[in-house]
Amino acid sequence: MADLRHRQEQAHARVEQLRDAKARWQDDAAFGNAEVAEAVALVGALPVFADIDPLTYCLDADSVAGTVTDRTAAVVVVHRFGRRADVRPLRELGNRRGLLVLERGEAEAPDEELVRRRERAAYLDARLKGVGTPDGGEGHTYQQYVVRVPGNGRPDRDAFARALRARGVACRIPVQTPAHRLPGFRRSGWTLPETERAADETLALPVDPALTKREMQRIVSACNALGGLLQPAF
Repeated sequence: MADLRHRQEQAHARVEQLRDAKARWQDDAAFGNAEVAEAVALVGALPVFADIDPLTYCLDADSVAGTVTDRTAAVVVVHRFGRRADVRPLRELGNRRGLLVLERGEAEAPDEELVRRRERAAYLDARLKGVGTPDGGEGHTYQQYVVRVPGNGRPDRDAFARALRARGVACRIPVQTPAHRLPGFRRSGWTLPETERAADETLALPVDPALTKREMQRIVSACNALGGLLQPAF
């Protein structure tokens, strides 16, 4: 119990550090987290970005461990696209280093909508070729169905997206610009290869509950026709 009280006291002290006007450090992922970085900056802390796990698009614990210093106050874990982050190693790191570990979740969909999203995701999983389908993971809610478009980077993904839209598929790029590339947070020294790769290769396909079977078939047909023209880069 004494150890638990000690850790709680450390966590409260870290919260006070984040409220301090002096700059303090806080880790979060650059992939799609501009709003988190902005919130950190508003309380006087300095956002420090760590890389992502290429399968989940959530914080990679080893990358976080490599960025932690004695000035680190907290780690912000964001669950991404309906896929929950693996929080356990990050909490273990937080306990070892006396860091506050915060989670930022996503809005929960009604059960009926969730079932339909998972059905549509399973349909795509079983039929798509030429693109990398998402790692499902336990409890995935498929807020977005994010695939990887193989090729040599952004031109291939963007051309693929344009071709899909021309065929009536309402796809979108899930993260236009990672937070570490934004003017307010850009500085030299960021080494985030998985974040950069995901920003260049990912594309969100529709899995809306209202989609009909014919519309799902059109998504598969369009993707497979285009995907066969590209050579995988991974």
